[in-house]
Amino acid sequence: MTTSTRPDGTRTGPTEADQVAVAALTQKVVAAWAYHDAEAFAGVFVDEGTMILPGVYRKGREEIRAFMAEAFATTYKGTQVTGKPIDFRFLADDVALLLTLGGVLGADESEITTGSAIRASWLAVRREGEWKLAAYQNSPRD
Repeated sequence: MTTSTRPDGTRTGPTEADQVAVAALTQKVVAAWAYHDAEAFAGVFVDEGTMILPGVYRKGREEIRAFMAEAFATTYKGTQVTGKPIDFRFLADDVALLLTLGGVLGADESEITTGSAIRASWLAVRREGEWKLAAYQNSPRD
């Protein structure tokens, strides 16, 4: 999807600001994870958003929040998350797909290990002028 300019000077399609806003969703997740803030993590999703992790399916912001609150207190306690974009495109003016490569860093890790490396897909939608995640899914890289 490309942005174009009409003869009257108005723009059509996603803008550079839209691209920045979609990319910022990853930073919001990283920040929420850094503080182990399940509410902020879930707040990146639309109300009916979905999150799929290996062995996990959660639908709705509240289910995502509850899962992450428990995970931050147990499985993900003391961890951080990292990632970098590997593909990005708009599927429509208000829908974007971002693919990332990253993973969870253990308490004393500074690099993703082969066993913890993941690829993720982020389906973002614009709702009432704000970009949110409609769906997030990750799977092991290898």
